[in-house]
Amino acid sequence: MTNVQTEMLIIGGSDAGISAALRARELNTTIKITMILADEFPNLSICGIPYAVSKEVTQWQNLAHRTVDDLKAYDIDFYMNTWATAIDAENHTVTAMRGDDQLTFTYDKLMVGTGAVPKELPIAGEGAGIHVLHTMGDFFDIEAQLVQHQPKRAAIVGAGYVGIEMAEALTRRDVAVTLVQRGSEVLSTVEPDLAASVHDALTNNVVTVLTDETITEIQATEAGYQLIGSTTDDAFDFVLVVVGVRPNSELLVNAGATVTNQNAVVVDDQMRTNLPDVYAAGDLVQTKHRLLGETYLPLGTTAHKQGRIAGANIVGRESHFAGIIGSQVLRAFDMIVARTGLLPNEATAAGFMPITTTAVVDDHKGYFPGAEKITIRVTADKGSHKILGAQLVGKYGSEVAKRADVFATAIYNDMTVEAFSDLDLTYSPVVGAPWDAVQAAVQVLEAELLK
Repeated sequence: MTNVQTEMLIIGGSDAGISAALRARELNTTIKITMILADEFPNLSICGIPYAVSKEVTQWQNLAHRTVDDLKAYDIDFYMNTWATAIDAENHTVTAMRGDDQLTFTYDKLMVGTGAVPKELPIAGEGAGIHVLHTMGDFFDIEAQLVQHQPKRAAIVGAGYVGIEMAEALTRRDVAVTLVQRGSEVLSTVEPDLAASVHDALTNNVVTVLTDETITEIQATEAGYQLIGSTTDDAFDFVLVVVGVRPNSELLVNAGATVTNQNAVVVDDQMRTNLPDVYAAGDLVQTKHRLLGETYLPLGTTAHKQGRIAGANIVGRESHFAGIIGSQVLRAFDMIVARTGLLPNEATAAGFMPITTTAVVDDHKGYFPGAEKITIRVTADKGSHKILGAQLVGKYGSEVAKRADVFATAIYNDMTVEAFSDLDLTYSPVVGAPWDAVQAAVQVLEAELLK
């Protein structure tokens, strides 16, 4: 048995864990930092995996935000391929296994960033060709099957962000893709009529899209894998299940941490759990939302921010997590779709009185060649006139994501519809207009409020 003494122990080497370590080191050059991670790939961009599958990122090593050598320069002790098995919060110890060796870590402060794990579907029969996508190990399994078995027909169950990104990636690898969605339209994070543009981008690129289908089981047959609950009788030689994630909180649950009914760990705005000297951040925790209060919304950007907050507090620099507003963006072939803040139905459920308008505007002055249309839907509160949400759909290259970021900034700072026109935004005919597309869209909403 190996015993390790450390001042700051981190479980998990992805976004939250690495951010915590780097912030702690930035603020304290002498604290001893030790990190346990289940694989040997710290600080890789899991969000970038679909682009490694598509080969747009030509080498998976390029997904590294920092190399292991870069990270070791921050004087972090790594215990890779090591599984944390138990937390004893009272005695400030963590038990772990590395191969057949048991290790005990004694810490002053603990930060848990174990993330989330994929939800799965029941499998009948052998399932070697059935995959999830959440870790580098999953990527290696998928890549091995694509290279060694060269599948021709793939089914993707789940048409959210990862499902759509992987539909594009596999299409680029010359695999015929069928994308299956439980809801009435792909991408439930925006309203269905806007998501229809993404649906069209998929079908225009020869992806078969099936909606209103709830898959209950994947059945292995001699002909291939069949989806139980689908209208298609097709058999597939590759299946990817991306139907969401759940908090990977078992370690903390067993240690006595307070969790929600979804098993998301409850933390305060300094990322402290109810356990003494134990912090948590990232996809395993309940998240503060600036418009909704508390929610569970696992996002890489959030994990980075929360990890940074935890790292600062661990070394004594008081910091508070300000909350999110759910900003997200997706590329689907030649389309970009983004949303931030609340959808109209979410605003109603949260107690607001939403008013919503939709504008179709040019991404830059129409007289300059190459202008493309952006559809912008804005929601505000009738009483306060504060902007609550925005949804944008446009062509790749039309700065849709950055325009969504303008809305995100406005919502974060409680800006009203009227104040939005006062924003001093950049202008050149080749990239915008004197009233940028976002301001033109909000002025449509302002006119509606005057009625």
